[in-house]
This record gives sequence, structure tokens and C-alpha cells, in this order.
Amino acid sequence: MTKAMILAAGQGMRVRPLTRNLPKPMVPILGKPLLEYIIEHLARNGVREIMMNVAYNHYKIENFFGDGSRWGVEIGYSYEGVREHGDITPKPLGSAGGMRHIQELGGFFDDTTVVLCGDAIIDLDLRAALKEHWLKNALASVITLPVPREEVKNYGVVVTDENNRVLSFQEKPSPAQAKSNLASTGIYIFEPQVIDLIPSKQVFDIGSELFPMLVERGLPFFAQTRPFNWIDIGRLTDYWAVQQRVLRGEVEGFSIPGKQVRPGVWVGLNVQVNWDEVNIQGPVYIGSNTRVEAGATITGPTWIARGSHVRSGTRVEQCILFDYTRISNDQVFVDKIVSPQYCVDRSGDTIYVGDEDSPLRWGDARA
Repeated sequence: MTKAMILAAGQGMRVRPLTRNLPKPMVPILGKPLLEYIIEHLARNGVREIMMNVAYNHYKIENFFGDGSRWGVEIGYSYEGVREHGDITPKPLGSAGGMRHIQELGGFFDDTTVVLCGDAIIDLDLRAALKEHWLKNALASVITLPVPREEVKNYGVVVTDENNRVLSFQEKPSPAQAKSNLASTGIYIFEPQVIDLIPSKQVFDIGSELFPMLVERGLPFFAQTRPFNWIDIGRLTDYWAVQQRVLRGEVEGFSIPGKQVRPGVWVGLNVQVNWDEVNIQGPVYIGSNTRVEAGATITGPTWIARGSHVRSGTRVEQCILFDYTRISNDQVFVDKIVSPQYCVDRSGDTIYVGDEDSPLRWGDARA
């Protein structure tokens, strides 16, 4: 039976401050962690045994998903860290090194394994991808998608011959230097023999180290290019854009939770809104136990998470409010990601609660 490996040990520095106290795979989309969508997709495709490597804030992943039985799968966790001066410190082993560490412990990778990054949502037909992998007698396959030439600098680029055999791999080349516009999606299929090639007890990366090794040794390593949705949350700007697309209904497979109380407006349980004295234009979601005071204006796409409080005279437009966020009176928040501690605009500029240089006022709705 095909198994899966989800890479979830990274620190997620490019989406700070969202990941300051949260593993990147736990960043929410429509109130659900990114990682939950991945696990649901694996379960739909018949994958039942899943390993994850974890490190930073690992307990937040482990406490949420447990043994995986809620999703009809079985999940195991491999912590990557060291003891320094008496403290346990996260120390990821790299995408490939983490797999070797798992293999040396219990030999988990004894069958074909699908490897996925924990920071992207996909709807890839895994069964079709596996079938192509097996028909080619591949030891390794990488799933690719064409991207505009000007965007290759954001991705690992795969170079192939006419039979889709991988010839080389460029890590984030400039458009002028790129030999291809096929981006690696961070989805791989490996046979157990590939895991055996990874050096033991050292940091080792799939894209920059394992792939060149496979090419150098002339092993059957192929790229697959097939149409599917790949929503990569590589940067903070991606996160804001994805939330906007999902709320507008532009991405299949996502449904806004709660009850639709008027066209384009959904609410959770026990919200307090005087509908005659607010101006709300969807798509907007208002989470449970949230208060929206009279005189407030909310324009979608906007997500307001549970326990929040939007005060009178405030305008919230195309924003994401995390749990327990309070927006003060007579404020204007446009194109923002807001938590009780920080506020980020769509370009990634961050301000924190209490910053006297900012005109914006917000805080913690629990206080």
C-alpha cells in the first residue's frame, strides 16, 4: 500500500509573523490548518499511513492531529532536534535527511511513498500520478507545473529531455538563466531504494542534493506534468491572496463554514450583529461569538475569526482577522492580516500592538 510523508519541520520564516508561535502547516485557511486539507486529500486518494517530520512548535501539530483516526488515517511523528545546554532545541535534518532518520528507526518506507510539503494545498489525482510512476518503472518522480517565465525565480526548476527524464535541477534561477519553466511543486514519489541513497545522520535536502545525485547516477528519475490546482503558501503575500481567492469562490473544493444569513454573508454560532445598523458586503464570514457594533462597515472578501470584536465606526475591507481580534472605534483596515498581537499588510510590512507611530488601533478581544 502506498504511504505518504509530509514535510512539516520547517520554521516558515518567509511567512512571519504568522509563524512566530505557530508551525507553518498550521496556518489557517477558512479556519482550518493547511495541513488538514493535505491529510483529507491523502485520505480521499486511499493513502492510510502517513509520517510527518516535525520540529518547531511540534506539539501544536501533534495535539491537533493525534493519531489521525478522525480523518481515517494513521499518523506518526518524527521529531528533529538536539539537546543543547540541557534544553531540547529544534534542529531540522532537511527534507531528505528527515526521511533517512525515519527509515533508520523503523523502516517505514518499505513501499512506494508520496512526499508532500506541508505548506501547499493540492487537488492532484494521486492515483493517476502513481500509475504513471509505475508504468515508467521510475525510482523517483517529481510533479511539475509550468509557470510564467518571469516567476521562475520563486521556484526550483526541473529540466527534462523529450521523454520527461530529469536532466538537471535549478534552484530559483533568474528568468534569463532558467533552462525551463517547469516548477517543482514539492510533490515527489519515491521507491524505497531512493531513501537508501540518503546519507545517514546529516542534514540533506531533496531538491539541491538528492535530485542531483539521482541524475548523476543515471537512475530512472522522471518529471510528470499534469493539470491540477497547486496553492503554494510560500510567502506572506501568497497567504493573503489565497484567502481572497478562496472567499471569492475561485478555488474548487473549499466551502465557507457556518450559515448563510444573506447573500454572500456567512456566520458561525452566537454572533452579535445589528443587521439594520451595519453595512456588510460579501463575501464575508463572521465567526462564532463575534460582535459587530452598529455603524461598522465590512467589505469582502473578509474573514473574521471566532471571538472577535469590530467596534462602531470602523471600516474593515478585504481583511483576515484571526481569533479574538478587536478592532477599535473609527478605524480603517484595508488589505490587512490582523491578530491580537500584530497587523500585516499585503506586502508583508508588520506593525505590532502599541506601536505609537501607527495610526491603527486594535487589540485582544478577550481583554
